[in-house]
Amino acid sequence: MIFMNPATLKKIKRFRSIKRGFWSFVILFIMIFVSFFAEVFINSRAIMVYYNGELYFPTYRQMIPGSVFGLGYEYETNYRDLKIKFENTSNFVVMPPVPYNPYENDLKFNSYPPFPPSFKENHFLGTDNVGRDIFARLVYGFRTAIIFSFVLLLLNYTIGITIGCSMGYFGGKFDLIFQRIIEIWSNVPFLYVIIIIASIVIPNFLILILIMAFFGWIGITWVMRTMTYKEKEKEYVLAMRTLGASHARIIFKHIIPNTISVIVTYAPFAISGGIVALTSLDYLGFGLPAPTPSWGELLSQGWQNMEAWWIVASVVAALVVTLMTVTFIGEGIREAFDPKLHTIYE
Repeated sequence: MIFMNPATLKKIKRFRSIKRGFWSFVILFIMIFVSFFAEVFINSRAIMVYYNGELYFPTYRQMIPGSVFGLGYEYETNYRDLKIKFENTSNFVVMPPVPYNPYENDLKFNSYPPFPPSFKENHFLGTDNVGRDIFARLVYGFRTAIIFSFVLLLLNYTIGITIGCSMGYFGGKFDLIFQRIIEIWSNVPFLYVIIIIASIVIPNFLILILIMAFFGWIGITWVMRTMTYKEKEKEYVLAMRTLGASHARIIFKHIIPNTISVIVTYAPFAISGGIVALTSLDYLGFGLPAPTPSWGELLSQGWQNMEAWWIVASVVAALVVTLMTVTFIGEGIREAFDPKLHTIYE
């Protein structure tokens, strides 16, 4: 904080005073933290096992076979059963709050999934159509979606800001050529491209990122083109030209930093757009392949089995909370970075 200039500190203070945006940021940060360390909170592997004077930490280690704990088999230990076996002994097992992983099928005799929410079974939001824990798939699916959105944001902003600033700064034929390219590019039907590619190869995380980035940079490009046209006529840019600064230095060292408020303001809405886009593609069956945890795939299951109300209710609630917090953060940032409230002349 001591290395920040007074204007930036004032903007941060202003953002903290906007309670709706600030507390939304806190909630989203907690959600991201839990999802990034989901193996500690939601996992079929134990956090810690104490057995005959030895400590074991299976969560981030390789498979520990049951024979290590005297169970007589070589495949992965069932730590839930091991915890029951260790009851009333000196040994113990520390399990995560949700003792299921997102790929595990918890099937019961004489019953067929989906199973409703049950605190006794530690399925706090129930299971899906094949017996996988919904809470686990929601959290791991959120991690996938948020990483997808941030990577997509980075690619879109890198391409869009570079091209948009160049269009606005150089103008002339360069600007006209890229305008025509963008107009043609924006008329390509995005969904048809996804369908065609999905029919040829199975989409994965990288392929979806590249396809989305292939079309997603256009919006920020137009914004940065307009902002650069305004900035390049200001006195500080004319002064830098007079001093002999290179075009790259003027764009990246001066124009872009002076448009950072616009870039930061659009970022939360771009993140929410990435989450919705991935969820929509997964729902339509053109997204990440099964059995990858996905909110869209859960929505599709809920639509196919409306009697299992807890599936749709869980996903819709997660989407509403996530998109609402991101939107409130965006509104808070937009208000905090409003150039009418914070100018360089203060």
